[in-house]
Amino acid sequence: MLSYALAVAYALFLWWFSTGVILYLDKRPERTYPWSMLGATVALLGAFAVLALAREQVTVLGAYASFTAGVIIWGWMEMSYFMGFITGPRKLPCPEGCGGGRRFLLALATSIYHELAIVAAAWLMVWMTWGATNQLGTWTFVILWLMRWSAKLNLFLGVPNLNEEWLPERIRFLTTYLAKRPMNLLFPVSVSIATVIMCLLVDRAVALPGVGFAGVALMLAATLLALAILEHWFLVLPIADGALWRWALSPSERATGSAGAGQPLPSAVRTDFRRTGKSGPGLSVSDTRAGAEGTAALPGAMHRAQGRMSRAETPRVA
Repeated sequence: MLSYALAVAYALFLWWFSTGVILYLDKRPERTYPWSMLGATVALLGAFAVLALAREQVTVLGAYASFTAGVIIWGWMEMSYFMGFITGPRKLPCPEGCGGGRRFLLALATSIYHELAIVAAAWLMVWMTWGATNQLGTWTFVILWLMRWSAKLNLFLGVPNLNEEWLPERIRFLTTYLAKRPMNLLFPVSVSIATVIMCLLVDRAVALPGVGFAGVALMLAATLLALAILEHWFLVLPIADGALWRWALSPSERATGSAGAGQPLPSAVRTDFRRTGKSGPGLSVSDTRAGAEGTAALPGAMHRAQGRMSRAETPRVA
């Protein structure tokens, strides 16, 4: 069981640290973005090399290496989007009074190039590991991709907590495509399905020898899926998850207690507030982070890369 505990701890750390690094780099001046992407691209090439080398390594070290490679490749995808390098042809806020179907198509146009880049990366990873004994890196990427799409759809349909404070200014208009509602019908379905799959992975892992490749690989994947589920719950629960990544803020931002307090909201968001007539705490992404991506964060991480500010700390509109 110690090997499983280490796998859970490693997945938690990698999720927390990689998300924080992406958020930190996103908050730097835009003149630093090319250098950040250059460093990320070097890491991306290294991750693909590790994926190729580990494809037949059915050892515990091979599981960790492949898992890390999958997270790094996903992190590059998140950075390329949030820094505005790969987005879509549309770079304007959502028009006022835009209906659901048209809003979805316009939102998709803000990120379609990025979605195609993810499909291309996934195809390349599947090709590289097809028939291999160690496909954990590919499955890691697929988990983050599917859970990101789930988070994006939930954000599009409407959840209470929308994050914008961590977004760079150049893509902050993406929040205008999201909806603010207490709940939507997709949320319980998506969370329930993901939770069942996670439980099946854990059940299978504990039935295997804890010191072997298969058990550790399953536990790493299950932990990552559990974190993606947790990020879904962050969208609807009044949890101060932004404190997890306060170290990614500059000293002045930490002093004010907010990454974006006092910054004006996009006009379309203010218009939506007037139209709905609601009030209360909340416009807060992740890779996250899955957060305010236009069509809906990870895993970042998994929205994943999208920071969420505390409901108590963040000025909110409904």
